[in-house]
Amino acid sequence: MKKNIALVTGGFSGEAAISYKSAATIDNHLDREKFNVYKIDINPNGWFYESTDGGKSEVNKNDFSIKTVNGAIKFDAVFIGMHGTPGEDGKLQGYFDTLKIPYTSCDAATSAITFNKRYTVAVARMAGIAVANSIHLFRHTPVPAAQVIDQLKLPVFVKPNNGGSSIGMSKVDKTQDLEAAIEKAFKEDNQVLVEEMIQGREFTVGVFKTKGNIIVLPLTEVKANDDKAFFDFEAKYQGKSTETTPAEVEEGVAEKIRAAAKKIYAVFNCRGVVRIDFILEENSKYPYMLEINTIPGQSDASIVPQQVKAMGWSLKEFYTKLVEECFDH
Repeated sequence: MKKNIALVTGGFSGEAAISYKSAATIDNHLDREKFNVYKIDINPNGWFYESTDGGKSEVNKNDFSIKTVNGAIKFDAVFIGMHGTPGEDGKLQGYFDTLKIPYTSCDAATSAITFNKRYTVAVARMAGIAVANSIHLFRHTPVPAAQVIDQLKLPVFVKPNNGGSSIGMSKVDKTQDLEAAIEKAFKEDNQVLVEEMIQGREFTVGVFKTKGNIIVLPLTEVKANDDKAFFDFEAKYQGKSTETTPAEVEEGVAEKIRAAAKKIYAVFNCRGVVRIDFILEENSKYPYMLEINTIPGQSDASIVPQQVKAMGWSLKEFYTKLVEECFDH
């Protein structure tokens, strides 16, 4: 019997546009010999099933079922292809947990923690994983810029604390620019993270679990193009960066990054595929964790699909493994 899989996409944030691109790739590569796939779009106007002929019907939120021409459909599992809230921050995961429907991502607690950049680095540091020094700011408790500078060394990155895709992020080299950068980040979020910059090479790597084994995909090195001071939204999604997969790096260094990635995956009790970003500090040659993306991009331009191909797998095999793994929880 084929399993019924809901491919959930959309979302309530600016990242919804990227979610639709990721879902298109996933949809194209889910194995139709094993799965019946139904695309579900969750957006500010409602939760809808979109049939292949373009028809739309509302999802019954009481049991997450849909009505089709062939009758009501209940789902065996959910493939989450949604970046930002509510698919990446634990809200949907909690909903599916209450309905006892398995899904392909990290659980509600891990998703909520990793969506909050500051809590992520706090948990990582407690587990002995190297992270940059940082300060967590809340809109309801203003902190003067001078106080931030007293505690951190310039240059710093200022970023919205929740969410991904580097929207609202700035690099600050001079004290006088800090206030404006904090204001810009507060436009995107009620919490802001100010983090010391670590000089070095940037690497990112997909990690997933299959049959109980944690597997690290081939590494990617990310270089922002000259006019980009860092890997921001344009660099990520509009081709303003250079990505090399597999990364050209000494095996000893690669092994350090892989070991750190496996440890992080285990410490945070991750599930499904996550992408972990690192800076290899130029003097110590030690990997510092930047952040964990629990719903990494799956569009054609995205890093995880590049890494899967570099490993010699097809996306069809990869997505099948992710779906099969979610039944084991």
